[in-house]
Amino acid sequence: MSDQHSFETLAIHAGNTADPLTGAVVPPIYQVSTYKQDGVGGLRGGYEYSRSANPTRTALEENLAALEGGRRGLAFASGLAAEDCLLRTLLTPGDHVVIPNDAYGGTFRLFAKVAARWGVEFSVADTSDVAAVRAAITPRTKAVWVETPSNPLLGITDIAAVAQVAHDAGARLVVDNTFASPYLQQPLALGADVIVHSTTKYMGGHSDVVGGALVVSDPELADELAFHQNAMGAVSGPFDAWLVLRGIKTLAVRMDRHTENATKVADLLTRHPKVSQVLYPGLPEHPGHDVAAKQMRAFGGMVSFRVAGGEEAAVEVCNRAELFTLGESLGGVESLIEHPGRMTHASVAGSLLEVPADLVRISVGIENGDDLVADLTQALG
Repeated sequence: MSDQHSFETLAIHAGNTADPLTGAVVPPIYQVSTYKQDGVGGLRGGYEYSRSANPTRTALEENLAALEGGRRGLAFASGLAAEDCLLRTLLTPGDHVVIPNDAYGGTFRLFAKVAARWGVEFSVADTSDVAAVRAAITPRTKAVWVETPSNPLLGITDIAAVAQVAHDAGARLVVDNTFASPYLQQPLALGADVIVHSTTKYMGGHSDVVGGALVVSDPELADELAFHQNAMGAVSGPFDAWLVLRGIKTLAVRMDRHTENATKVADLLTRHPKVSQVLYPGLPEHPGHDVAAKQMRAFGGMVSFRVAGGEEAAVEVCNRAELFTLGESLGGVESLIEHPGRMTHASVAGSLLEVPADLVRISVGIENGDDLVADLTQALG
C-alpha cells in the first residue's frame, strides 16, 4: 500500500490484504507451527516455521512499518522482549547506553539487572536536557535511549535535537513511542534510528493482549534484528498479532478521544486544592510543552499528578476511584489509575530513577469525559 495515504487509511489497510482463497477482508489467524514445502527448500511465500515467520504476524509487521514510516517492523511477545532483542543486537560487553532519568521501571530493570550482568554499562541523564545527554555520552556509547512522553513523569525530549547529539557521537537513537503511539508522533521522521513499542498499550488498545514491536528504517539493522529475533524466539503469537492488528484499526479515533478526555482531567487537576502538581504536556506550564507541540499531533491520554497530602493520601486516591480501575498497564479503552512508587515503578526504588511517593499516574480512557472528571473529584475528596 502506498505510504502516501493518510494515517487513518494506513491503519485500516496496510498489511490487511484480503485473503486470496476466500476474500475474507480480515487476515486469517494462521494458528500453525509448520508449513508444507513443495520439495526440499521449496517454501510457499517464505514460510517454513512460525518462530521465523507467520502470515498473521507478517500482516501486523507490515502495518507497524507503514504507520511509523519505517522500512521494517518486527512483532514480539512483549515490549520487554523487543527491548531485549534490540539490546543484544546493538550491544556487546563493554558498550555503554544513555538512558532517561525517568524511564519505565521494566526498562531500568532490564539494564540494571540483566544487561549489566552481561557487561553493558549505562548512565542516567535527563533527556529533556540536550546538554545533559551530550555530557553523559562516552567513547563507548552505542545508543541513547529516550521515552517521550516518559513513564511516569510525562517528560518530553526533543527527538531531533537528541538524534543529532547521538549521531555526532556515532551512537543510535532509540525512542520508546508507547505513550504517544505513531498517530501522535513519528520519531523516525525526526531522526530516530529505532522505535520501541509495547503494543500491549495504545496499539492493542483493549487490555486483552501483550505484545511489543521494533520499527527501523535501516535495512541492514532490520536484517540484524530479524536474525536475533529468530535466534532468540520471543515472537508474537498469531492470535496476539491478530488482536494488535485489530486494535490498530481504531487507533486514530481512540487517541483523539483519549486526548480530549485527558485534557478535561488535567484541567480539573490543575484547579484542585488537593493536587500539588499536574504533569501533562498539553498544559502550557509544562516545561516540555513547546517541544511536544512541535513534534506531536496532540498530547495523548496519560496524566500524572502529585497529591498534596503525601504518599498515603495518593494511595487513598487510587483506592477511592471507581470508574478509574486500580491496575497496572495503560492505553486501554477503560481508564486506569495506579501508584507508580508501589506498582509499576517499584523496581526503581532507591535508584536515580525513583519516582515521588506522592505520585499518581492515570491512563485516561474513552468513557464520557464528564463522568471521569466526577470520579476523580470524589476520589480526591
